[in-house]
Amino acid sequence: MGLIIYNRAIPFLEVLILFFSCFLPMFGIAVDTITSTQPITDPESIISSNNVFQLGFFSPINTTNRYVGIWYSDIPLRTVVWVANRDRPLTDSSGTVIISDDGNLLILSGQKQIIWSSNVSNPVPVVNSSAQLLDSGNLVIRDDSDGRTIWESFQYPSDSFLQRMKLGSDVKMKSWKSSSDPSVGTFSAGVNSVTIPELYVWNGSHPYWRSGPWNGQVFIGVQSMYSVYKNGFTFIPDDEGTAYVTFNIGDESLVLYYLLNHDGTLTEKYYEGKREWEVSWFAPKTDCDVYAKCGPFGSCNSKDSPICSCLRGFEPTNVEEWNRENFTGGCVRRTPLQCERNGSSNLDKQDGFLKLTTMKVPELVDWVPVPENECENQCLMNCLCTAYAYYQGIGCMSWSGNLVDIQKFSSDGADLYIRVAYSEMDKKRNMKFVTALVISGLFILAICTYFAWMWMAKQKGMTKKRWFQLEKRSSSTECSTELLFEDIMNQAKLEEVPLFKFENLVIATENFDKNNKLGHGGFGLVYKGKLHDGQEIAVKRLSRSSGQGLEEFMNEVVVISKLQHRNLIRLLGCCVEGDEKMLIYEYMPNKSLDAFLFDPHKQELLDWGKRLNIIKGISRGLLYLHRDSRLRIIHRDLKASNILLDEQLNPKISDFGMARIFGDNEDQANTRRVVGTYGYMAPEYAIQGRFSEKSDVFSFGVLLLEIVTGRRNTSSYDDEQSLSLLAYAWRLWNEGNGELLIDLRITCQDFRMEILRCIHIGLLCVQEFAIERPTMSTVLSMLSSEIANLPKPKQPAFTQRPVLSERHSSQPCTNDLTVTIVEGR
Repeated sequence: MGLIIYNRAIPFLEVLILFFSCFLPMFGIAVDTITSTQPITDPESIISSNNVFQLGFFSPINTTNRYVGIWYSDIPLRTVVWVANRDRPLTDSSGTVIISDDGNLLILSGQKQIIWSSNVSNPVPVVNSSAQLLDSGNLVIRDDSDGRTIWESFQYPSDSFLQRMKLGSDVKMKSWKSSSDPSVGTFSAGVNSVTIPELYVWNGSHPYWRSGPWNGQVFIGVQSMYSVYKNGFTFIPDDEGTAYVTFNIGDESLVLYYLLNHDGTLTEKYYEGKREWEVSWFAPKTDCDVYAKCGPFGSCNSKDSPICSCLRGFEPTNVEEWNRENFTGGCVRRTPLQCERNGSSNLDKQDGFLKLTTMKVPELVDWVPVPENECENQCLMNCLCTAYAYYQGIGCMSWSGNLVDIQKFSSDGADLYIRVAYSEMDKKRNMKFVTALVISGLFILAICTYFAWMWMAKQKGMTKKRWFQLEKRSSSTECSTELLFEDIMNQAKLEEVPLFKFENLVIATENFDKNNKLGHGGFGLVYKGKLHDGQEIAVKRLSRSSGQGLEEFMNEVVVISKLQHRNLIRLLGCCVEGDEKMLIYEYMPNKSLDAFLFDPHKQELLDWGKRLNIIKGISRGLLYLHRDSRLRIIHRDLKASNILLDEQLNPKISDFGMARIFGDNEDQANTRRVVGTYGYMAPEYAIQGRFSEKSDVFSFGVLLLEIVTGRRNTSSYDDEQSLSLLAYAWRLWNEGNGELLIDLRITCQDFRMEILRCIHIGLLCVQEFAIERPTMSTVLSMLSSEIANLPKPKQPAFTQRPVLSERHSSQPCTNDLTVTIVEGR
């Protein structure tokens, strides 16, 4: 029998739909809204539309108390990022979340007692409202009559800082009391200043940690912080004189947020599909990161013992306390400044400034609207000014009164100029003179010692041949290996590159068994290995017959050891033992991009979504090399075989043996030794030896077109003219037949315009003249459609000549420039 309403039989399917619509919340189906007619009761929940976040009832570890919170829905480990009733838990599982008659969101106990309320006072009564959980993790209450938002959870953070959330001086993160108690703890985090914003963590009302000033891209008091395009923090001032900080992540596959732990540690966490969250950064890391560790005019260096010292021109306030390593009293000035000396004559010599490099600047900074060349005079004319600094992106900064929370960094930081009396400047000059004398004396002593040693060696018959034989016999010992590696470390000036023993790598690769061979190139062979702890590695072994030697080996160690980016291969260490030189990398199970792109059996695994992700990953990695890393790097050998793929086919740029480091003011360089691979080299580089960021852009353009078409640039197309891929793409584009370039395996009308846009970008990157090619930051804006209208591309390079055959393409040039062809693994 059917259900009869108004004498009309409702079909069975409609009855099912009606039935389940009444009971969706009971089964945890993805409903994202709470209304006056649709509350939720423990253990029910709501889920945001794309299953990113979930709101419901939960109990922390080691307690049965019930709270209403928000957590990541699609991550196995429950990670709670917001709690409503954090200071008033439910004692049983009878709680309910409802919308009240006045439009507020309420948590009620089983006895209908109000446990928590959104507590919105509306000047105009809200007749009908609803609470919706968004994919951003924000819970918003809206007036359904006009759609306006009357309350949102982002305005009342708990201990977590999510993307697009805004923190300010009035909107702060507040830690849990403990890992099992979500009630408000003693620590909070927010923004402390508007003129030059800084992030602070407070312990109660006292500062506990601070980030240093914001320069428009990074916090200059956070060591080794770098800015990546579309990633990182943004400050937003409002009309009421408050600054808010927010952050975004360009890579949508990466889940990242900031957590303020109950112990005051601010932690950056990310999730990439593994079992647990990973920590990419945290503060404070050392005792020196704790606010004002060394007191006024004290400087902290975690690598010194003791860690605190007085600034030059200052001495401990209490020597006894200082000797007991109680530094809170700080330091005082040894000699008063000129304007502080009572009755000082005009003949007194003027104060000066002592320069301290790589420093975390003090707090309570004032911004002075003057250019760099006037910053020192501005401070000198103000008797209250005790220090100044100038930093790109901020400008002239000055400080008055006590200088607090100063730290010495090993790198980065700012140049800080401390004001001291003229007599202290004299002491500095005298100290330099004495230091110069001591160094000169030591140098002379070293020369005398060297010649004495040479004479003694000669007397004992230690000829050059004998020394060579002795070194050769001992080259395989662990001692000589460590000495050679130490020498390499000194040359490279590296902070930390782990050394692997040759015998361990022999075991890991099963004596470099051919079955473990991953690939080969001009450098030598690459093998898969497994260490004793189970970690899989890739071992790049320099061939004795290789055209590359110690210079290229050292270049790769120096360059890649200083780089950290998710789209760059990670160097785990190296091995230098006897004639053996090896690099050890993280293992990439899917090998290189060319193994997929040009293999007819694997091409189908690369749908358009994966290809676009690879294109964007490569472009982010290149932008980091060119603009965002501590070193400006030109790769010079970007190609499909040098793009490695991880388990999820995410790209990582590899092979930095040919890379070059650029100075801050260097835009291009020349070389008589051209290195790279035919088909990927820019014309100005291949012909004239000139290379720059734009030569990498050219290689990226070739690679982009190969990814879209699934064809090699060095293969020929159009049998009549034997055109390269660039020439063939240019001809089809001008004929309006760009769609013919698209790999048939990814043809889909839904992505047609997006794929054609990528071809357009690729043609812009391979234009003949470097000045006409876009930068990588512009390329990323084009790929994300932030630049809507693309310029018309001009003719690419190398389109007026037929493509070299495979036989010729592997041969180096024979003119006064040489080309090293490096086949990737």
